[in-house]
This record gives sequence, C-alpha cells and structure tokens, in this order.
Amino acid sequence: MKKIVSLLLVLFAQYTNAQEFALVRKEGKFGYISKTGEFVIQPQYKTAKNFSEGLAAVEENDKWGFINAKGETVIPATFDDAKYFHDGICVVAKDKKWFYINKSGAVQAAPSSDKVYDFEDGVAFIKQGDKTGLINNKMAVVVEPKYEVIKSFENGFARVRNNGRWGIIDTTGKVVVEIMYDEIGNYFKNVTWAKNGTSFGLVIEGKFKAVEGADKIWDFLSQDVTYARKNDKIGFIDTKGNWIIEPKFDKAKAFIKDLAPVMIGKKWGYINKKGETVIEPNFNDAEVFSPDGLAPVKDKDWGFINTTGKIVIPQQYVITAGGIFSVFKDDEKGFVNGLARIKYQDKWGYLKTDGQLLGNQWFENAEPFKK
Repeated sequence: MKKIVSLLLVLFAQYTNAQEFALVRKEGKFGYISKTGEFVIQPQYKTAKNFSEGLAAVEENDKWGFINAKGETVIPATFDDAKYFHDGICVVAKDKKWFYINKSGAVQAAPSSDKVYDFEDGVAFIKQGDKTGLINNKMAVVVEPKYEVIKSFENGFARVRNNGRWGIIDTTGKVVVEIMYDEIGNYFKNVTWAKNGTSFGLVIEGKFKAVEGADKIWDFLSQDVTYARKNDKIGFIDTKGNWIIEPKFDKAKAFIKDLAPVMIGKKWGYINKKGETVIEPNFNDAEVFSPDGLAPVKDKDWGFINTTGKIVIPQQYVITAGGIFSVFKDDEKGFVNGLARIKYQDKWGYLKTDGQLLGNQWFENAEPFKK
C-alpha cells in the first residue's frame, strides 16, 4: 500500500510540474491559473513572474525567491532580482551582482564573464572584452571567447560573426555554416538564407546557391517554404532555392498549415502553396494560422477565422505576442496550445478555440501560459 501511495505522489508531482500555468493579476495581486481557468495559486503577490521549468520567481518583502506549482517556497526570498530557469539554471542578483543558481538555490561557480547571460538550448554566453564564447550548464567552457557576436540559439543553432562575416554554429561550437557571409538567417533542415556579396540565396549543405533576382529572404519557420523579395514584390521559395510562387504580393508572412497571409493592395488574404487565393483579401491585417487551424485577422479589432476564411470568433479583441513580464522568445500571437491571450475593454483573458472565455473571468493582467 505504501508503494502505491508513493507512486501516486510521484505521478502527481510529475503531472503538476508538467502543467502549464499563467500569471494573472486580480484585485491588485498576482496569482496563477491552470488551463481549466481555476486558480492553482491564489492572488497574493505584489509582483511575480511566469513559471519556467516548474518554478516561478515571486517577490516577498522586497526580496525574490521561488515557488513550485503548489505555491510552496522552494528557494527562499533572499535575492534582489531574479530571472527565469533554463536548463536547470537561473540568473539572480544580490548586492548588485548577478550570478547563477540551480533549482536547489545553490550558487554555481561560473567561468569569468563581463556579463551573466541566461541559458538557452543548454548553453549560455560568456563575454570577455569584445569576444563571446559559450559555457554549458555544468559551468564548463564549451567555446572559448573568440566571436564578435553570437546570436540567440534557435533549435540548437546560432548565428555567429567574426571579422564582419557571418556563419552558424551548433551548441557544441561546431561550425555548420562557414563564417564567410555578409548576412545570414536561421538554420532550418540544413538550410539557411545568406547574402554573399551582392547576391541573396540559400546555403544548402554548405554550398551557396543564389536565388534569381532576390534582394531579401526571410527565415524558414515550420514548413519547407519561405518568402523572398524581388523587384519590390514578395514571392515564395523552397529549400532548394527555387521560386515556387512568383513575386507578386506587396507583403507576406509564413506558410502554416499550407496557408500564408499575403497583402494585395492594402488588404490581407491567404494563399495556398500553388499561389492561389483561397481566402479573399478583405482584412486590414492578418497573422499566420496556428496548429489549431485558427488565424487572427483584423479590421478595427482582432478576431479569428478558420481555414475556410469564416470568422468564427468576432473581431472585437486586442491580441499581442508575449506579455508585460515575458521574455520568452517563442511567444506567439493568437492561439497557442488551444488558448489565445486577448484584451477586451481594458481587461485581459484567454479564449478557447470555441470562442468561449476560459473560466468565464477577466483579469487586470494576464501572461502567456508557461510550464
């Protein structure tokens, strides 16, 4: 019986830690709700931050500490400031100094750096003079400081610059795209866009291929298609550098669910991967579709359409990516994992995909859901 109880407690703890919670403010205090819309931690904090890796920074008596998903204090409030956990490590401040702690609150001795950086994808920057390198979450140097610039990692890859030239490395420091380009994009399925002299093109398995006529290329996102500009018009190319939709649009955004928002004249609509208009350009603004099959569209205010173009949630809301306290780079505008963060008449809340208000309640502020 004791083994069963212990197992249930472990499973409950794992379930609780895996859940996503949102930071909300009600009657001047911050608390946290679950995706049922119910409070899991009642509003009680003057200031607090989003959950990250199962812990959230909260302020008590002008000091910062960390609570778990049950609202229990797991790291006492002794810090002057605190950020977010990534890869088991968090940046905190005390006595005007920033440093690292782990999830037990123990200080982590890190290599010398002029600035303390957040972890992402298992690594963090170190800066010595005008050069930047990488450390891992064991506080070991992965890449000695030798780059002029290292950009944020995305899916395990980062853009780097040396001597004014750009390339791409992985989290081990291995160069996956030679550092030789004037500009460079993100790394997607062994492909990136780059500017080589006066030519824009793709680097495919290490070899540059110019895209005919292109003078700007945007990053690939989730599909093997991105948008590019030629003669002041936007079209679409594939990961082989071929134009699959000729440049004829005034503006465009990424393909998601095989549909992309495009501007024709002063209005936005949607095309398919053949370049055919499938949702007429009737909107003042439009965003990409979410995996839920809904896209934000705007006339005066924002609402949502389905993939047939039907407005399924009225255009009466404000929508934004991220939140007041959010620093997460993956925050999206619109529906994320079944919920959309919206504002209506100075109140914040969350819409479900059926257009109903989560928990049937509004808040003074509402942040994105995080684990």
